[in-house]
Amino acid sequence: MGKFLAVLNGAADHNDKATFTEQQQSEFMNAWAAWAQKHEHALVDPGTPLFRKKLVTTQGVEDFTDTKTGYAIVEAETPEEAARLFSDHPHIAVMSGNSIEVLECPPLPS
Repeated sequence: MGKFLAVLNGAADHNDKATFTEQQQSEFMNAWAAWAQKHEHALVDPGTPLFRKKLVTTQGVEDFTDTKTGYAIVEAETPEEAARLFSDHPHIAVMSGNSIEVLECPPLPS
């Protein structure tokens, strides 16, 4: 079994996010919970939203913004199998342009 990091990317800007009603947010959370239950066999970490982003460089620490909105970690036999786990994730259905990157996390060499 391999481990894979899924990074959720959002297409919504601040104004788009403000237009989501409480009911839409609740429906999304219910859909996410159903997705997580369906795939619980593969979930290592169901993830969380990503906020308060800091960029650390040799120049110091600064705030930054990007499209990354959340993450999850799953186990699967292949990268294709890991990606298929996210084919029905509610994040990609909630807004046109949303996407999910699936990256393999191989074990560190000994």
